Amino acid sequence: MTRPSVTVAVVMERVAQPNRWEDWGHRVVEVVADEGGFGSEPRKLHDDGKTSQWLYPGHKLELFADECKGYFLNLTAGQPVWFVMWRLDEGDASMARPEAVSVSYIQADRWLSAEEKVDNVPLQDDLHDWLRLFTNANFKVDEPRRQRAQSFLSGEEREKLAREVKGTDRG
Repeated sequence: MTRPSVTVAVVMERVAQPNRWEDWGHRVVEVVADEGGFGSEPRKLHDDGKTSQWLYPGHKLELFADECKGYFLNLTAGQPVWFVMWRLDEGDASMARPEAVSVSYIQADRWLSAEEKVDNVPLQDDLHDWLRLFTNANFKVDEPRRQRAQSFLSGEEREKLAREVKGTDRG
């Protein structure tokens, strides 16, 4: 079984001395469809000595049914976005490279919890519809978790607590 996927390219911007504490500033500018015309190597799009933009092609995004809750959160949080995790290049601290691309709010949260750098940029309308259709077809609402018995309570106390939780205890 093949998963729905799309290949994208990430445009990163580098700014020389954005403030007096940093030599370089980096951010994701855009995520665009990559239909194979960009090649496989990063390429410089613009460089005026202060600001430069670089295109990083070949990032494949696959959709997974078990990640639909993260897609749903992205789709319903306002403007849906791409999440791009990036790192400074180990060989050249003036450069940053995108490492992964996602449309899952939960995946982005995992990256941030691991102290990775994550930027987001708006998701294009056609890909928004693609993601929405996949999410609608595969999203399953979590079942409520059963509460474990509280063994330290008497049977009567547990029954009263159960009625209160259900909203049936009026007394």
